[in-house]
Amino acid sequence: MVGSSHEALHRIFQKDPKILTQALQRVLHVPFPEPREIAALNVDLTEIEPVERRVDTLLRAKTDEGTYLLVVESQGKVDERKRGSWPYYLSYLYEKYRCEPVLIVITQSSTTAQWASRPIRFGFRGWHSLTVRPLVLGPDNVPVITDEGAAVRDPSLAVLSAMTHGRGPQAPAILESLVAALRSVDEDTAAVFAQFVDSCLTNPQAKQMWRELMKTVQYFWRHPLAEQVREEGREEGREEGREEGREEGRIEACRQMVLRLLEWRHIPVPDTARERIEACTDLHQLEAWAEQAVHAAGTTELFTEK
Repeated sequence: MVGSSHEALHRIFQKDPKILTQALQRVLHVPFPEPREIAALNVDLTEIEPVERRVDTLLRAKTDEGTYLLVVESQGKVDERKRGSWPYYLSYLYEKYRCEPVLIVITQSSTTAQWASRPIRFGFRGWHSLTVRPLVLGPDNVPVITDEGAAVRDPSLAVLSAMTHGRGPQAPAILESLVAALRSVDEDTAAVFAQFVDSCLTNPQAKQMWRELMKTVQYFWRHPLAEQVREEGREEGREEGREEGREEGRIEACRQMVLRLLEWRHIPVPDTARERIEACTDLHQLEAWAEQAVHAAGTTELFTEK
């Protein structure tokens, strides 16, 4: 229970609120500005109605120097509401897990990156009670990786390249090189990378392209994100749970991926070319066409053997 001395302390501040500001100025020598008006507010901070709050990704990282929570937020545009949400996330997570949270913002916009990198400060000028300094990854500080060899040498950087440059004109080449990089790492790591990229692609065409690419990757079918892809695939006649159904699903997905890559790059597809793609049942041939569709200038070049 609250003791009498505790209650008396608060009653003093409620009776004469200026005592508090004068204490800051005269005792602590803090340059708090002279208030024109002070009003008492409700002290109950209990949230009666549940409010849904979710971060995009939350990871716990144990190091020799301590344990950290990596709070990853994908930010598509400037949103001033985040000035209240991000500090709330960090305070709540610290209270729940009792380890240091680190805010990492990933964006595909230079303007948003500049906005997000500005510190969020609560308090008055010269003395901030709370300061939040996001770490920002954006198109201005993450390199563009379109070369498969470079992606394989550094898969983590290739993932960041896709997450920050995924809506530009080089998106098809970036995503295609990333698929090659994911094939070079263990399946569990690749599945996590695939989910990261999917959550950070804000451009609908790039996200759809990425999911089409992922349909052809074997390990992807063990990842939770595949459930949504499977739901979409059922409309194409794919039967869940059977190997032959999964194989046919991958073939059909690869056919659609080739066509969508050409459509996304505004390359005309004659009826003869469309029929050839839709009639193909060789998954390796379709994958080769999909790879060439990223760079081909037309369907004639697409079908040229390399």
